[in-house]
Amino acid sequence: MMEKIEHKTISVNGINMHVAEIGEGPAVLFVHGFPELWYTWRHQMLSLSSRGYRAIAPDLRGYGESDAPPSSTSYTALHIVGDLVGLLDSLGLDQVFLVGHDWGAIICWYFCLFRPDRIKALVNMSVEFWPRNPSMKPIEAMRDALGDGYYMCRFQEPGETEKDFAQVDTTMLIKALLSGRHPSPPCVPKDKRFTDYMTAPPTLPSWLTEEDVDYFATNYRRKGFTGGLNYYRAIDLTWELTAAWTGAQIKVPVKFIVGDLDTTYNTPGVKEYIHEGGFKKDVPLLEEVVVMEGVAHFINQEKSEETSAHIYDFIQKFRN
Repeated sequence: MMEKIEHKTISVNGINMHVAEIGEGPAVLFVHGFPELWYTWRHQMLSLSSRGYRAIAPDLRGYGESDAPPSSTSYTALHIVGDLVGLLDSLGLDQVFLVGHDWGAIICWYFCLFRPDRIKALVNMSVEFWPRNPSMKPIEAMRDALGDGYYMCRFQEPGETEKDFAQVDTTMLIKALLSGRHPSPPCVPKDKRFTDYMTAPPTLPSWLTEEDVDYFATNYRRKGFTGGLNYYRAIDLTWELTAAWTGAQIKVPVKFIVGDLDTTYNTPGVKEYIHEGGFKKDVPLLEEVVVMEGVAHFINQEKSEETSAHIYDFIQKFRN
């Protein structure tokens, strides 16, 4: 079925964006994270398109076959959401269902803050909403809570992580990143490299094939990791530029899905925020929270059928 997915390049917001698409019907826009590509949504695209939906999944700027502006200042949430709004305009779509994972989830939260008029409903995975703290920049807050070794803090230095990643085979790196199941927030001492702590499993998990790994690795070997890392490097700039949205709520219907072994779910304070009222306060139209047992970060690939069913069941309620 994969060969039925169509590929095209669309000019949006000053860049050329690669877009994968399949199916007809109400549109579902899938937004990937790091270190992923449109390909992370392959299972959901096939499932949703077979059930009467039009599945659309771009490579975000900096990834895959889409353009990668060199400066990290070109990777704020305003840039990325601008790309996606431009994509919808190019495709003649007034509204879509939105589905995000990892960094894609962060972008989807911002999309719903900036342009709720374009979104029918949101299914978001792994990363909860981050309400803006007006008194402290995000990286400073992360450093305070988790230390200098926390991976998002380590990613800030241009070139450092790229140099680290270049020391190892890209295929091994992708295998290690996608199959990791350690729930603790990733922290690496400043005198150590990330790759010192990375090992590829002797055999791949059942949900990941050598062909899948090869697709990711081939793209990252060609493109490099800088584009994806620039999202982390623009976190504080996004914070500066979004002061006008301090205290704003997410005003679209939302379903949130996370695995109980996901590092995001096990970050200090997150479970309390999700389950003790904070999340619902900031996202008043939050209808469902699903915590999958025994599931790690790459939930849409690890539990592809269940994830597809969760998406379908939720967006069906809002299908006109």
